[in-house]
Amino acid sequence: MIKNRFTSRPWQVTLAAAATVVVGAAVAQNAAPTQAASAAQPAAQEIPVPDTLKPQNATPGATSPQAGGAATTAATSTVAPATAAAQTQATAPTAPTAIAAPPVVTGKAWVILDAGSGRILAGQNYNAKLEPASITKVMTSYVIAAEMAAGRVKANDQVTMTEEAWREGGAGTDGSYSGFPVNQSAPLVEMEKGMVVQSGNDAAIALAQHVAGTTAAFADLMNHYAGKIGMKNSHFANPTGLPDPNHYSTAYDLALLGRALAKDFPTAYSYNSIKEFTVGPITQQNRNLLLWRDSTVDGIKTGHTGSAGYCLMASAKRADMRLVSVILGSDSMEHRASDSLALLNWGFRFFESKTLFPANKPLQTTRVWKGSITDLPVGTLQPVSVVVPRGQGADLKAVIDVQKAIVAPLKKGQVVGAVKVMQGDKLVSTEPLVALADVAEGGFFRRLWDSLLMLFK
Repeated sequence: MIKNRFTSRPWQVTLAAAATVVVGAAVAQNAAPTQAASAAQPAAQEIPVPDTLKPQNATPGATSPQAGGAATTAATSTVAPATAAAQTQATAPTAPTAIAAPPVVTGKAWVILDAGSGRILAGQNYNAKLEPASITKVMTSYVIAAEMAAGRVKANDQVTMTEEAWREGGAGTDGSYSGFPVNQSAPLVEMEKGMVVQSGNDAAIALAQHVAGTTAAFADLMNHYAGKIGMKNSHFANPTGLPDPNHYSTAYDLALLGRALAKDFPTAYSYNSIKEFTVGPITQQNRNLLLWRDSTVDGIKTGHTGSAGYCLMASAKRADMRLVSVILGSDSMEHRASDSLALLNWGFRFFESKTLFPANKPLQTTRVWKGSITDLPVGTLQPVSVVVPRGQGADLKAVIDVQKAIVAPLKKGQVVGAVKVMQGDKLVSTEPLVALADVAEGGFFRRLWDSLLMLFK
Protein backbone atom coordinates (compact mmCIF):
# COMPACT_ATOMS: atom_id res chain seq x y z
CA MET A 1 0.00 0.00 0.00
CA ILE A 2 1.28 3.51 -0.79
CA LYS A 3 0.94 6.20 1.81
CA ASN A 4 1.86 9.87 1.76
CA ARG A 5 4.00 10.71 4.73
CA PHE A 6 6.87 12.93 5.69
CA THR A 7 10.38 11.58 6.06
CA SER A 8 12.96 14.25 6.74
CA ARG A 9 16.13 12.29 6.09
CA PRO A 10 17.34 9.50 3.82
CA TRP A 11 17.86 6.09 5.40
CA GLN A 12 20.14 3.18 4.71
CA VAL A 13 19.89 -0.57 4.73
CA THR A 14 22.89 -2.89 4.68
CA LEU A 15 23.57 -6.58 4.41
CA ALA A 16 27.06 -7.77 5.32
CA ALA A 17 28.99 -11.03 5.21
CA ALA A 18 32.43 -11.44 6.81
CA ALA A 19 35.01 -9.06 5.29
CA THR A 20 33.06 -8.92 2.04
CA VAL A 21 30.45 -6.22 1.69
CA VAL A 22 27.01 -7.68 0.96
CA VAL A 23 24.32 -5.07 0.55
CA GLY A 24 20.70 -4.90 -0.48
CA ALA A 25 20.82 -1.19 -1.26
CA ALA A 26 23.16 1.04 -3.18
CA VAL A 27 23.98 3.91 -5.36
CA ALA A 28 27.55 5.22 -5.21
CA GLN A 29 29.52 3.65 -2.36
CA ASN A 30 32.65 4.81 -0.54
CA ALA A 31 35.98 3.30 -1.43
CA ALA A 32 36.48 2.10 2.13
CA PRO A 33 33.55 -0.21 2.94
CA THR A 34 33.39 0.84 6.57
CA GLN A 35 33.32 4.58 5.99
CA ALA A 36 30.22 6.69 6.50
CA ALA A 37 28.17 7.97 3.59
CA SER A 38 29.82 10.60 1.38
CA ALA A 39 29.27 14.32 1.66
CA ALA A 40 26.87 14.16 -1.29
CA GLN A 41 24.44 12.28 0.96
CA PRO A 42 24.24 14.35 4.17
CA ALA A 43 22.66 13.41 7.45
CA ALA A 44 22.09 9.78 6.54
CA GLN A 45 20.52 7.73 9.30
CA GLU A 46 21.47 4.07 9.37
CA ILE A 47 18.68 1.64 10.21
CA PRO A 48 19.62 -1.79 11.57
CA VAL A 49 18.73 -4.73 9.36
CA PRO A 50 16.43 -7.33 10.90
CA ASP A 51 18.09 -10.61 11.69
CA THR A 52 16.08 -12.32 8.95
CA LEU A 53 17.68 -10.02 6.37
CA LYS A 54 21.26 -10.67 7.43
CA PRO A 55 23.47 -13.32 5.87
CA GLN A 56 24.45 -16.24 8.07
CA ASN A 57 27.47 -15.43 10.23
CA ALA A 58 27.18 -11.81 9.15
CA THR A 59 29.19 -9.02 10.70
CA PRO A 60 28.49 -5.28 10.44
CA GLY A 61 29.57 -3.92 7.08
CA ALA A 62 29.36 -0.91 4.79
CA THR A 63 26.35 1.30 4.40
CA SER A 64 24.91 2.60 1.15
CA PRO A 65 23.76 6.20 0.72
CA GLN A 66 20.19 6.67 -0.42
CA ALA A 67 18.62 9.51 -2.35
CA GLY A 68 17.05 12.14 -0.15
CA GLY A 69 13.32 12.53 0.38
CA ALA A 70 11.04 15.45 -0.30
CA ALA A 71 11.16 18.40 2.03
CA THR A 72 7.45 18.41 2.89
CA THR A 73 4.34 16.33 2.28
CA ALA A 74 0.85 16.74 0.95
CA ALA A 75 -2.40 15.27 2.21
CA THR A 76 -2.49 11.55 2.93
CA SER A 77 -3.79 9.20 0.24
CA THR A 78 -3.35 5.54 -0.54
CA VAL A 79 -2.63 3.67 -3.76
CA ALA A 80 -2.06 -0.06 -4.17
CA PRO A 81 1.24 -1.16 -5.74
CA ALA A 82 1.30 -3.41 -8.78
CA THR A 83 2.10 -6.43 -6.65
CA ALA A 84 -0.61 -5.85 -4.05
CA ALA A 85 -3.21 -8.11 -5.65
CA ALA A 86 -0.86 -11.04 -5.56
CA GLN A 87 0.01 -10.27 -1.96
CA THR A 88 -3.65 -10.43 -0.88
CA GLN A 89 -4.17 -13.96 -2.16
CA ALA A 90 -4.60 -16.57 0.55
CA THR A 91 -1.33 -18.41 0.02
CA ALA A 92 1.09 -19.87 2.49
CA PRO A 93 3.99 -17.49 3.24
CA THR A 94 7.32 -18.30 1.65
CA ALA A 95 9.98 -19.27 4.13
CA PRO A 96 12.84 -16.71 4.22
CA THR A 97 15.98 -17.81 2.42
CA ALA A 98 19.20 -17.86 4.43
CA ILE A 99 21.86 -15.97 2.49
CA ALA A 100 25.12 -17.86 2.10
CA ALA A 101 28.36 -15.92 1.88
CA PRO A 102 29.28 -14.98 -1.69
CA PRO A 103 31.86 -17.09 -3.52
CA VAL A 104 35.58 -16.53 -3.00
CA VAL A 105 36.86 -14.46 -5.93
CA THR A 106 40.42 -14.23 -7.21
CA GLY A 107 41.12 -10.62 -8.15
CA LYS A 108 42.01 -7.15 -6.98
CA ALA A 109 38.37 -5.97 -6.93
CA TRP A 110 34.93 -7.30 -7.75
CA VAL A 111 31.25 -6.51 -7.50
CA ILE A 112 27.86 -7.97 -8.41
CA LEU A 113 24.97 -5.62 -9.07
CA ASP A 114 21.25 -5.98 -9.76
CA ALA A 115 20.62 -4.17 -13.04
CA GLY A 116 16.95 -3.46 -12.37
CA SER A 117 17.42 -1.53 -9.15
CA GLY A 118 21.11 -0.63 -9.45
CA ARG A 119 21.79 -2.16 -6.04
CA ILE A 120 25.01 -3.89 -5.10
CA LEU A 121 24.54 -7.43 -3.82
CA ALA A 122 28.16 -8.00 -2.81
CA GLY A 123 31.67 -6.83 -3.56
CA GLN A 124 35.21 -6.15 -2.40
CA ASN A 125 37.37 -3.10 -3.15
CA TYR A 126 34.81 -2.08 -5.74
CA ASN A 127 35.69 1.62 -5.51
CA ALA A 128 39.42 1.05 -5.95
CA LYS A 129 40.74 2.84 -9.04
CA LEU A 130 42.26 0.21 -11.31
CA GLU A 131 43.07 -0.36 -14.97
CA PRO A 132 39.97 -1.58 -16.83
CA ALA A 133 41.97 -2.93 -19.81
CA SER A 134 39.70 -3.76 -22.78
CA ILE A 135 36.53 -3.46 -20.70
CA THR A 136 37.10 0.16 -21.74
CA LYS A 137 35.58 -0.77 -25.10
CA VAL A 138 32.17 -1.02 -23.42
CA MET A 139 32.47 2.72 -22.79
CA THR A 140 33.53 3.16 -26.43
CA SER A 141 30.40 1.25 -27.51
CA TYR A 142 28.24 3.41 -25.25
CA VAL A 143 29.59 6.63 -26.76
CA ILE A 144 29.06 5.35 -30.31
CA ALA A 145 25.48 4.32 -29.50
CA ALA A 146 24.74 7.65 -27.82
CA GLU A 147 26.15 9.62 -30.74
CA MET A 148 24.15 7.44 -33.12
CA ALA A 149 20.97 8.08 -31.12
CA ALA A 150 21.69 11.80 -31.37
CA GLY A 151 21.94 11.51 -35.16
CA ARG A 152 25.59 12.48 -35.39
CA VAL A 153 26.74 9.13 -36.82
CA LYS A 154 24.91 6.28 -38.56
CA ALA A 155 25.21 2.50 -38.52
CA ASN A 156 26.02 2.43 -42.24
CA ASP A 157 28.69 5.15 -42.09
CA GLN A 158 31.86 4.04 -43.83
CA VAL A 159 34.66 3.96 -41.25
CA THR A 160 38.25 3.97 -42.53
CA MET A 161 40.97 1.88 -40.93
CA THR A 162 43.53 4.67 -40.88
CA GLU A 163 47.27 4.13 -40.85
CA GLU A 164 47.37 5.50 -37.31
CA ALA A 165 44.70 3.06 -36.11
CA TRP A 166 46.41 0.15 -37.86
CA ARG A 167 49.88 1.14 -36.59
CA GLU A 168 48.77 1.62 -32.96
CA GLY A 169 46.28 -1.22 -32.72
CA GLY A 170 46.67 -3.52 -35.69
CA ALA A 171 48.27 -6.89 -36.36
CA GLY A 172 51.79 -5.61 -35.84
CA THR A 173 51.14 -4.79 -32.17
CA ASP A 174 51.07 -6.97 -29.06
CA GLY A 175 47.38 -6.30 -28.41
CA SER A 176 44.21 -7.76 -29.89
CA TYR A 177 43.20 -6.59 -33.35
CA SER A 178 40.25 -6.91 -35.74
CA GLY A 179 42.03 -7.40 -39.06
CA PHE A 180 40.31 -4.74 -41.17
CA PRO A 181 42.78 -3.78 -43.95
CA VAL A 182 44.61 -0.49 -43.60
CA ASN A 183 43.28 2.45 -45.64
CA GLN A 184 40.07 0.56 -46.43
CA SER A 185 36.59 1.21 -45.12
CA ALA A 186 33.81 -0.86 -43.58
CA PRO A 187 30.33 0.00 -42.25
CA LEU A 188 30.41 1.41 -38.74
CA VAL A 189 28.34 -1.45 -37.33
CA GLU A 190 30.77 -4.03 -38.75
CA MET A 191 33.78 -2.15 -37.42
CA GLU A 192 32.09 -2.00 -34.03
CA LYS A 193 31.54 -5.76 -34.01
CA GLY A 194 35.23 -6.17 -34.75
CA MET A 195 35.94 -4.07 -31.68
CA VAL A 196 33.41 -5.82 -29.44
CA VAL A 197 33.79 -9.47 -30.43
CA GLN A 198 37.45 -9.53 -31.41
CA SER A 199 38.42 -6.79 -28.93
CA GLY A 200 40.17 -5.04 -31.80
CA ASN A 201 42.24 -2.08 -30.67
CA ASP A 202 42.59 -1.02 -34.31
CA ALA A 203 38.81 -0.94 -34.73
CA ALA A 204 38.37 1.05 -31.50
CA ILE A 205 40.82 3.70 -32.68
CA ALA A 206 39.28 3.91 -36.15
CA LEU A 207 35.79 4.27 -34.67
CA ALA A 208 36.95 6.97 -32.25
CA GLN A 209 38.51 8.92 -35.10
CA HIS A 210 35.33 8.63 -37.15
CA VAL A 211 33.06 9.78 -34.31
CA ALA A 212 35.18 12.58 -32.84
CA GLY A 213 38.06 13.30 -35.24
CA THR A 214 40.82 12.27 -32.82
CA THR A 215 41.16 9.75 -30.01
CA ALA A 216 41.76 12.63 -27.57
CA ALA A 217 38.47 14.27 -28.53
CA PHE A 218 36.74 10.90 -28.27
CA ALA A 219 38.16 10.45 -24.76
CA ASP A 220 36.47 13.73 -23.83
CA LEU A 221 33.18 12.23 -25.00
CA MET A 222 33.86 9.10 -22.98
CA ASN A 223 34.33 11.13 -19.83
CA HIS A 224 31.23 13.20 -20.59
CA TYR A 225 29.01 10.15 -20.90
CA ALA A 226 30.69 8.44 -17.95
CA GLY A 227 29.62 11.40 -15.84
CA LYS A 228 26.04 11.11 -17.04
CA ILE A 229 26.01 7.41 -16.13
CA GLY A 230 27.29 8.20 -12.64
CA MET A 231 30.81 6.80 -12.97
CA LYS A 232 32.31 9.11 -10.35
CA ASN A 233 35.69 7.39 -9.96
CA SER A 234 36.60 6.84 -13.59
CA HIS A 235 38.67 8.68 -16.18
CA PHE A 236 39.28 7.58 -19.74
CA ALA A 237 42.30 8.57 -21.83
CA ASN A 238 41.78 6.35 -24.88
CA PRO A 239 39.14 4.14 -26.55
CA THR A 240 41.11 0.89 -26.25
CA GLY A 241 42.04 0.42 -22.60
CA LEU A 242 45.76 0.27 -23.30
CA PRO A 243 47.73 1.38 -20.20
CA ASP A 244 47.85 5.09 -19.42
CA PRO A 245 48.38 6.76 -16.02
CA ASN A 246 45.22 8.83 -16.54
CA HIS A 247 43.08 5.87 -17.59
CA TYR A 248 41.30 4.11 -14.74
CA SER A 249 37.94 2.97 -13.42
CA THR A 250 36.45 0.90 -10.61
CA ALA A 251 34.53 -2.35 -10.47
CA TYR A 252 31.42 -0.47 -9.33
CA ASP A 253 31.64 2.19 -12.03
CA LEU A 254 32.08 -0.49 -14.68
CA ALA A 255 29.05 -2.37 -13.39
CA LEU A 256 27.05 0.85 -13.76
CA LEU A 257 28.36 1.10 -17.32
CA GLY A 258 27.32 -2.45 -18.18
CA ARG A 259 23.89 -1.82 -16.70
CA ALA A 260 23.55 1.42 -18.69
CA LEU A 261 24.55 -0.13 -22.02
CA ALA A 262 22.03 -2.98 -21.62
CA LYS A 263 19.26 -0.57 -20.61
CA ASP A 264 19.91 2.43 -22.85
CA PHE A 265 21.19 0.77 -26.05
CA PRO A 266 20.08 -2.87 -26.27
CA THR A 267 21.12 -3.21 -29.92
CA ALA A 268 24.70 -2.18 -29.19
CA TYR A 269 24.64 -4.38 -26.10
CA SER A 270 23.57 -7.40 -28.17
CA TYR A 271 26.86 -7.40 -30.10
CA ASN A 272 28.52 -8.66 -26.92
CA SER A 273 26.72 -12.00 -27.23
CA ILE A 274 28.21 -12.77 -30.67
CA LYS A 275 30.50 -15.78 -30.23
CA GLU A 276 32.73 -15.23 -33.25
CA PHE A 277 33.29 -12.68 -35.99
CA THR A 278 35.04 -12.87 -39.35
CA VAL A 279 36.99 -10.11 -41.08
CA GLY A 280 38.33 -11.20 -44.46
CA PRO A 281 40.04 -14.57 -44.00
CA ILE A 282 40.35 -14.17 -40.22
CA THR A 283 37.73 -15.59 -37.83
CA GLN A 284 38.20 -14.87 -34.14
CA GLN A 285 36.18 -16.08 -31.18
CA ASN A 286 34.81 -13.95 -28.38
CA ARG A 287 37.10 -14.28 -25.37
CA ASN A 288 34.17 -14.38 -22.93
CA LEU A 289 34.12 -18.08 -22.05
CA LEU A 290 30.76 -17.73 -20.28
CA LEU A 291 28.98 -17.41 -23.62
CA TRP A 292 29.66 -21.11 -24.10
CA ARG A 293 29.06 -22.17 -20.49
CA ASP A 294 25.69 -20.60 -19.64
CA SER A 295 22.92 -19.79 -22.10
CA THR A 296 21.60 -16.97 -19.90
CA VAL A 297 24.90 -15.05 -20.17
CA ASP A 298 24.74 -12.53 -23.01
CA GLY A 299 27.86 -10.41 -22.36
CA ILE A 300 29.70 -8.36 -21.71
CA LYS A 301 33.46 -7.85 -22.18
CA THR A 302 36.83 -9.27 -21.27
CA GLY A 303 40.07 -7.39 -20.76
CA HIS A 304 43.72 -8.14 -20.18
CA THR A 305 47.06 -6.39 -20.02
CA GLY A 306 50.18 -7.33 -18.10
CA SER A 307 49.56 -4.60 -15.53
CA ALA A 308 45.75 -4.90 -15.32
CA GLY A 309 45.60 -8.68 -15.09
CA TYR A 310 42.59 -10.62 -16.35
CA CYS A 311 39.31 -8.72 -16.18
CA LEU A 312 35.71 -9.58 -17.02
CA MET A 313 32.43 -7.69 -17.02
CA ALA A 314 29.70 -10.35 -17.24
CA SER A 315 25.92 -10.23 -17.32
CA ALA A 316 23.07 -12.72 -17.39
CA LYS A 317 19.29 -12.46 -17.46
CA ARG A 318 17.07 -15.10 -15.90
CA ALA A 319 13.31 -14.55 -15.98
CA ASP A 320 12.90 -10.78 -15.40
CA MET A 321 16.09 -10.28 -13.41
CA ARG A 322 19.45 -9.16 -14.84
CA LEU A 323 22.69 -9.19 -12.87
CA VAL A 324 26.01 -7.58 -13.79
CA SER A 325 29.33 -8.72 -12.33
CA VAL A 326 32.78 -7.20 -12.71
CA ILE A 327 36.10 -8.77 -11.74
CA LEU A 328 39.33 -6.78 -12.10
CA GLY A 329 42.87 -8.08 -11.72
CA SER A 330 42.28 -11.83 -11.75
CA ASP A 331 45.22 -14.16 -12.37
CA SER A 332 43.92 -16.19 -15.33
CA MET A 333 41.26 -16.45 -18.03
CA GLU A 334 39.79 -19.47 -16.29
CA HIS A 335 39.54 -17.83 -12.86
CA ARG A 336 37.88 -14.68 -14.21
CA ALA A 337 35.31 -16.85 -16.01
CA SER A 338 34.58 -19.40 -13.29
CA ASP A 339 34.49 -16.78 -10.54
CA SER A 340 32.12 -14.59 -12.57
CA LEU A 341 29.73 -17.47 -13.18
CA ALA A 342 29.85 -18.39 -9.49
CA LEU A 343 28.92 -14.80 -8.58
CA LEU A 344 26.02 -14.73 -11.03
CA ASN A 345 24.70 -18.08 -9.79
CA TRP A 346 24.97 -16.89 -6.19
CA GLY A 347 23.07 -13.69 -6.95
CA PHE A 348 20.23 -15.44 -8.75
CA ARG A 349 20.02 -18.12 -6.06
CA PHE A 350 19.73 -15.84 -3.03
CA PHE A 351 18.05 -12.67 -4.36
CA GLU A 352 15.00 -11.77 -6.40
CA SER A 353 13.89 -8.63 -8.21
CA LYS A 354 10.52 -7.01 -7.53
CA THR A 355 8.98 -4.31 -9.73
CA LEU A 356 6.30 -2.42 -7.80
CA PHE A 357 5.37 0.16 -10.45
CA PRO A 358 6.15 0.72 -14.13
CA ALA A 359 7.74 3.92 -15.40
CA ASN A 360 5.71 6.93 -16.56
CA LYS A 361 2.43 5.71 -15.04
CA PRO A 362 0.45 7.94 -12.65
CA LEU A 363 0.72 6.77 -9.06
CA GLN A 364 -1.69 9.46 -7.89
CA THR A 365 -2.67 13.07 -8.53
CA THR A 366 -1.62 15.93 -6.30
CA ARG A 367 -2.66 19.57 -5.97
CA VAL A 368 -0.79 22.11 -8.08
CA TRP A 369 -1.18 25.79 -7.26
CA LYS A 370 -1.44 28.81 -9.59
CA GLY A 371 -1.54 26.57 -12.65
CA SER A 372 -3.70 25.96 -15.68
CA ILE A 373 -4.83 22.72 -13.98
CA THR A 374 -5.29 21.84 -10.33
CA ASP A 375 -4.64 18.08 -10.35
CA LEU A 376 -1.16 16.97 -11.36
CA PRO A 377 -0.43 13.30 -12.21
CA VAL A 378 2.81 12.18 -10.60
CA GLY A 379 4.93 9.07 -11.06
CA THR A 380 8.48 7.95 -11.78
CA LEU A 381 10.68 8.11 -14.88
CA GLN A 382 12.14 4.68 -14.06
CA PRO A 383 10.36 1.52 -12.92
CA VAL A 384 10.23 1.29 -9.14
CA SER A 385 12.23 -1.90 -8.70
CA VAL A 386 13.97 -3.41 -5.71
CA VAL A 387 16.07 -6.47 -5.08
CA VAL A 388 15.46 -8.40 -1.88
CA PRO A 389 16.61 -11.68 -0.37
CA ARG A 390 14.62 -14.46 -2.00
CA GLY A 391 11.33 -15.11 -0.23
CA GLN A 392 11.38 -11.82 1.70
CA GLY A 393 9.45 -9.51 -0.62
CA ALA A 394 5.90 -10.03 0.65
CA ASP A 395 5.92 -7.07 3.04
CA LEU A 396 7.23 -4.46 0.59
CA LYS A 397 5.28 -1.22 0.38
CA ALA A 398 5.83 2.14 -1.25
CA VAL A 399 5.56 5.49 0.52
CA ILE A 400 5.10 8.70 -1.45
CA ASP A 401 6.59 11.93 -0.15
CA VAL A 402 5.17 14.93 -2.05
CA GLN A 403 6.21 18.55 -1.67
CA LYS A 404 3.66 20.54 0.31
CA ALA A 405 3.27 23.41 -2.14
CA ILE A 406 3.74 22.59 -5.83
CA VAL A 407 3.46 25.82 -7.77
CA ALA A 408 3.13 26.20 -11.54
CA PRO A 409 4.72 26.45 -14.03
CA LEU A 410 6.05 22.87 -14.10
CA LYS A 411 7.86 20.84 -16.72
CA LYS A 412 7.19 17.17 -17.31
CA GLY A 413 9.86 15.23 -15.44
CA GLN A 414 10.38 17.90 -12.79
CA VAL A 415 11.01 16.38 -9.36
CA VAL A 416 8.18 17.00 -6.90
CA GLY A 417 8.96 14.41 -4.22
CA ALA A 418 10.13 10.84 -3.74
CA VAL A 419 8.84 7.28 -3.81
CA LYS A 420 10.34 5.26 -0.98
CA VAL A 421 10.15 1.49 -0.93
CA MET A 422 9.85 0.14 2.60
CA GLN A 423 10.17 -3.34 4.03
CA GLY A 424 8.37 -3.15 7.32
CA ASP A 425 9.66 0.10 8.79
CA LYS A 426 12.98 -0.11 6.92
CA LEU A 427 13.82 1.90 3.79
CA VAL A 428 14.96 -0.26 0.88
CA SER A 429 15.26 2.29 -1.94
CA THR A 430 14.22 5.73 -3.11
CA GLU A 431 13.14 6.90 -6.57
CA PRO A 432 12.43 10.54 -7.54
CA LEU A 433 8.72 11.39 -7.88
CA VAL A 434 8.17 13.59 -10.93
CA ALA A 435 5.46 15.52 -12.71
CA LEU A 436 4.06 13.47 -15.58
CA ALA A 437 2.70 16.49 -17.44
CA ASP A 438 3.62 20.07 -18.23
CA VAL A 439 1.62 22.62 -16.26
CA ALA A 440 1.45 26.18 -17.55
CA GLU A 441 0.96 29.13 -15.27
CA GLY A 442 -2.69 29.91 -14.65
CA GLY A 443 -4.45 33.16 -15.43
CA PHE A 444 -4.43 36.24 -13.23
CA PHE A 445 -7.53 35.34 -11.19
CA ARG A 446 -6.37 31.72 -10.72
CA ARG A 447 -3.03 32.90 -9.37
CA LEU A 448 -4.70 35.49 -7.12
CA TRP A 449 -7.23 33.03 -5.72
CA ASP A 450 -4.63 30.31 -5.10
CA SER A 451 -2.36 32.85 -3.39
CA LEU A 452 -5.16 33.60 -0.94
CA LEU A 453 -5.90 29.92 -0.34
CA MET A 454 -2.23 29.16 0.29
CA LEU A 455 -2.21 31.64 3.16
CA PHE A 456 -4.48 29.29 5.08
CA LYS A 457 -2.71 26.03 4.21
